[in-house]
Amino acid sequence: MMLFEQIVLQLLEIYSWALIIYILMSWVPSIQESVFGRFLGAICEPYLAPFRRIIPPIGGMLDISPIVAIFLLNFAKAGVSTLFGIV
Repeated sequence: MMLFEQIVLQLLEIYSWALIIYILMSWVPSIQESVFGRFLGAICEPYLAPFRRIIPPIGGMLDISPIVAIFLLNFAKAGVSTLFGIV
């Protein structure tokens, strides 16, 4: 079971970094249009889209929904650790 836990936690960690990279890439639109940017967009946008629908941008410009999404992902990592700690 510990191997499965480690795999799940590692995948969540990698996804967290993918989200952070995707968010930072939004500051440079030309990078988002590259092959790597489109790949990250295809992976990250389905997860970020529900948060963007619920949380409007502050002042019309500042989008805090990725912060909430990453926080929830970290909460999920803690939940996985706790769940496998109980089992």
